[in-house]
Amino acid sequence: MDLMKSIKISAAGMKVQGVRLKVIAENLANADSMASQKGGDPYRRQIVNFHNVLDNELGTKLVKIRNFDVDKAEFRKQYDPGHPAADKDGYLKMPNVNSLIEMMDMREAQRSYQANLRIIEVSKSMIHKTIGLLGR
Repeated sequence: MDLMKSIKISAAGMKVQGVRLKVIAENLANADSMASQKGGDPYRRQIVNFHNVLDNELGTKLVKIRNFDVDKAEFRKQYDPGHPAADKDGYLKMPNVNSLIEMMDMREAQRSYQANLRIIEVSKSMIHKTIGLLGR
């Protein structure tokens, strides 16, 4: 039944967006996590990569998580000569997490999750209406 396919496809989308939201929350939680020792690197932003995988049972492609990666962007620098992790010039390496970008990514993931949830709700409603018509 094609409506069941749409539910399974949407459920796969919800699953990966849920994981994406967890990674974004981790990034935001560590936005100010610095290295504890001199010369160490602070927290590095995490990224989730997706890809499509053929589901032979459904005969269609589903979105899955390919891997988790780190953002290779440069660390921010902050002047704090008294900090134990500061370099010889008094600068600290700060995480490469931009809270504004994380919040935009979070909003995008939320909207995608909600859209997939709405597809499931509509598909379920259509199945119930079809069963109701068949029962008459």
